Amino acid sequence: MRPFTVHTGRAAALPRVNVDTDQIIPKQFLKRVERTGFGEFLFNDWRHRPDGTPDPAFELNHPRARGATILVAGENFGCGSSREHAPWALGEYGFRAILAPSFADIFYNNCCQNGLLPVRLTPEEIATLLARAAAPAAAGGYTVTVDLEACRVTDPTGFVADFAMDPYRRGMLLAGLDEIGMTLREEPRIAAYERRLVSAQNQT
Repeated sequence: MRPFTVHTGRAAALPRVNVDTDQIIPKQFLKRVERTGFGEFLFNDWRHRPDGTPDPAFELNHPRARGATILVAGENFGCGSSREHAPWALGEYGFRAILAPSFADIFYNNCCQNGLLPVRLTPEEIATLLARAAAPAAAGGYTVTVDLEACRVTDPTGFVADFAMDPYRRGMLLAGLDEIGMTLREEPRIAAYERRLVSAQNQT
């Protein structure tokens, strides 16, 4: 997967709480066996009216959210079922980072496994970002920088927010490796251990 170091992009505001994975990628689109093909169905039931046309009232359909690569959301983002399709859909749609006060644990881990950076900020910091991303002044787009190396979120107006992240998850994203990749990186040490183990067993 693609390493995440520093990313600057347009931020889209989704000021909703308890966004569950069935809203992120509805269950009727989970029939594919590949990891691709889910982005076009992201937030499908919110993005579209019953006749299939885009719903202009949905936040991501607003012109200022067009091309956004950073999503700013409310509390408990990614709750509900553990479907890994949710980060797949978000990533394929174009998002590289999700900023929220809190995430469901499984969703948070699934994001890290798939190169999507989940950033926990305080409710006050998220409220500031949501307001700026949705402000009329942001008609041309509101840009945010997410720096995983420094664990910091900034914007051009001077907004600065530091965040904490588990060193192992941070290392995975910086290296662009999932847990299998991180394990394979230790293959020489694993092989050396196995050789020592076999040697010790042969001596008994």
